[in-house]
Amino acid sequence: MTTVKTPKVVKTDAEWRAQLSPEQYRITRQQGTERPFTGPFLNNKQTGTYECVCCGRALFRSDTKFDSGCGWPSYFAAVDDQAIREIEDRSHFMVRTEIRCADCDAHLGHVFPDGPPPTGLRYCLNGHAMTFTED
Repeated sequence: MTTVKTPKVVKTDAEWRAQLSPEQYRITRQQGTERPFTGPFLNNKQTGTYECVCCGRALFRSDTKFDSGCGWPSYFAAVDDQAIREIEDRSHFMVRTEIRCADCDAHLGHVFPDGPPPTGLRYCLNGHAMTFTED
């Protein structure tokens, strides 16, 4: 199997602000979080691919989405092993695993070890950090 390395997407703060809505910018570039049950895609049942709102990188497929009841879109697997970068997050007096887009370093959400089979993972995403392309 060949791994294709894509170049990192690097933009200035002004370029990110011009490209993104204020809410998208706050979440992806300032590590924000949308309120539960308020973001886009929570109830999306269409078949397709969820991409990074900042760079368009494919992140998750609809066939890995599940209703976790947590208030954010949840997935049990990323589209591939190269899509997501994990970082230890010690904010808010807890230890969690933050997930970021591997191509542009956008904050996406967190991953938890309480998901369904086959992975046992719950990738908990901010809807504003993604776009969706229907198949």
